[in-house]
Amino acid sequence: MRLSKDKDIYKRIILLAIPMMLQNLITYSVGLADNLMIGLLGDSAISGVYMGNQVQTVLQVLNAGIEGGILLISAQYWGKKDTKSIQKITSIGIWFSLILGLVLSVITTLMPRQVISIFTNVDAVIDNGVSYLSFLCFSYVFFSLTQALLASMRSVESPRIGLIVSLSSLFIDVILNYLLIFGKAGLPAMGVRGAALATLIARISETVIAFIYVRFVDKKLRFRVGMMRTIDKVLLRDFLKYGAPLVAGQLVWGVNLFSNSIILGHLGESVTTAVSIANTLNNLMYVGINGLAAAVGIVTGKKVGAGDIGDIREYSNSVQLIFFVIGLLSAALLFVICDPFISLYDITAESAICSRQFIRVLCITAIGTCYQYPCLFGLVKSGGDVSFVFKNDTFAVFCVVLPLALITAFLGCPAWVVFFCLKSDQIFKCIVAFFKIRRYDWMKNMTTAESRG
Repeated sequence: MRLSKDKDIYKRIILLAIPMMLQNLITYSVGLADNLMIGLLGDSAISGVYMGNQVQTVLQVLNAGIEGGILLISAQYWGKKDTKSIQKITSIGIWFSLILGLVLSVITTLMPRQVISIFTNVDAVIDNGVSYLSFLCFSYVFFSLTQALLASMRSVESPRIGLIVSLSSLFIDVILNYLLIFGKAGLPAMGVRGAALATLIARISETVIAFIYVRFVDKKLRFRVGMMRTIDKVLLRDFLKYGAPLVAGQLVWGVNLFSNSIILGHLGESVTTAVSIANTLNNLMYVGINGLAAAVGIVTGKKVGAGDIGDIREYSNSVQLIFFVIGLLSAALLFVICDPFISLYDITAESAICSRQFIRVLCITAIGTCYQYPCLFGLVKSGGDVSFVFKNDTFAVFCVVLPLALITAFLGCPAWVVFFCLKSDQIFKCIVAFFKIRRYDWMKNMTTAESRG
């Protein structure tokens, strides 16, 4: 396996990845702080907040498709230094994100109990989930707008704003969580509703900071809100052409996560609690992998957009080897911190045992996740072959993951077996990624022949 000797590529990936990794770390820390504070309220509170957050998870998954469309197309235009087209793509992406956030806000405002009841039939969990949604439902629009802006900034190699936004969110969310959940400094003890209110305020601050940065600090993109008044029809067509498979792929993944929650949520409160704890720890792995994979995607898109693909074989080989090693290290880390992490929660013995089993499963699937994610999304998708990633995800979810999980749940298999089946696509995708990359048919230039400026 020949590896790339171009040290500049590694340097660019690292410089792009560090701010995004720190942003992910801070975002993870916010979620961890929420989880640990809520964990002091007991199993029902943990499970209720976890179920309430499933709507946020769906929003993040669908928004990731829109962000992916912004990042995918804009990164290639950035290879041509065509910022006018990137501004127009950003406008299109923001409109789609805004509509998505509004739709989910309306649904959860009007039907919170019906939404939570989809995931679980435990009354105490439903009550806590509904309380959590009472404030959280208003945060979806702000979250969507912020993520669209940050995606456009990452596409022009300006990921620093994401770090600034996340730092502000960490500061505001953690302090308000402590004050509002437990009723400190003369404030009422609001429990899970306090956690939701803290998150809402943090989301609003994120949006304000992002818009201020883009308006007064940014010198690359120079995006203005007034640019959203008109939509470039040619770029809208391109966004739909290349972005639709991404959104569809994320929709498939959203169905997968939705089904995960329903299947596991009906296995009992201890299982739901364990899933919440295991997934919180699992997110630690994504702190690094998401930042690095996004950096690989930006570099790949820029290379393809500029027509600089002479060393693509060595470059892709390097990416594969690096992320396989990262997968091994991530698995080892999860194994080592498993028990100390579980001990931080005030949960029943049954929930602790289940949490330990789930985390052991993640130790295996983490290797696959760390390899396939940057390969399929950082190389194949960012290289231009977005339809392949969509087809692969669809097959993995509907022909591998859900059938296996439903069968094992129906047969009454242990919860950890069902959980493993729900994560089995991470292993399957490794095989697909390995052979797909070696075909080198995934490099497709998505920019128009003429500048859209």
